Amino acid sequence: MEKEAIEKFGLPIVQDEKSGALQWVDLRELKIRYTISVENTKNFFEALKEGKLLATKCKCGRLFFPPQKDCPSCMKSEMDWIELKREGELETLTVIFVRPPSFSSYDPYTVAIAKLDDGVRILSWLKGDPKKVVPRQRVRVEVSQRKEGYLMFELVPI
Repeated sequence: MEKEAIEKFGLPIVQDEKSGALQWVDLRELKIRYTISVENTKNFFEALKEGKLLATKCKCGRLFFPPQKDCPSCMKSEMDWIELKREGELETLTVIFVRPPSFSSYDPYTVAIAKLDDGVRILSWLKGDPKKVVPRQRVRVEVSQRKEGYLMFELVPI
């Protein structure tokens, strides 16, 4: 199909079957490796080792999870570290069947959003059978270890 598109348009452009809109189809596999500084949020990662979940709270009152150094509201960098309660309500979820190449060794997995009792929303993997949970169900955040060996947090139905 891409070959026909290149012959027709001179570019890898195809027509979407549903909408009829023209779309660019990349012919190359995209692999990305990145480095992100965590120097200003290292307390978060140290707390994960202890099974704790931290957020930052600005002097103006805004709470941030994941933690961040600067407040976009008041433009200050005066943050306090707050330990979150780690329990809340499930808001929504989705099961990922078509996984990106970096997760191809995983079985389909569930990603969920919960609103913690502290008021922050958390995006995380959901542990367990997604068919056995419902919106507003109570969940707990647990620190666990990924296949690759590093720490992660996930939502667990209560």
